Amino acid sequence: MISRLILFLLLNFGALALGSLFTGKGVPSEWYMNLAKAPWTPPGWVFGAAWTTIMICFTVYMAYLWPLAENKTLLVGLYVLQLILNISWNPAFFHFQNVLGGLFIISGLTILVGIFLFYYAPQLKIKSLLIVPYFAWLLIATSLNAYILLHN
Repeated sequence: MISRLILFLLLNFGALALGSLFTGKGVPSEWYMNLAKAPWTPPGWVFGAAWTTIMICFTVYMAYLWPLAENKTLLVGLYVLQLILNISWNPAFFHFQNVLGGLFIISGLTILVGIFLFYYAPQLKIKSLLIVPYFAWLLIATSLNAYILLHN
């Protein structure tokens, strides 16, 4: 279990770090600061705290799921796709300032994390709650991205 936790910690936080490399100035950038944002947009510091919590929970979720998943090929495929989408949103949204592309990416990621939540719930039972923060945050983030698209 410890080796799986370490592996998924490295992968999950590595993905966050890689995505942040492509963020550029990100939240404090002039482009982002001048966008009309949703009234429910949290303060900037919430994003770092949320993602740290989400990735810790997702790491534990994956460490529990790995030995229980019957189809490892499917699990690896879903997980890798999740990594790609998670990493891709930052450069699409912040670097390329492609709000529509970002919305497609984050919507796909939200659907994918929902698949994790519901497809693997029979195996993980109560431990499936570990992925709920990720899913909930993505629902919020998708709404924030959609608001920016519609109001700018």
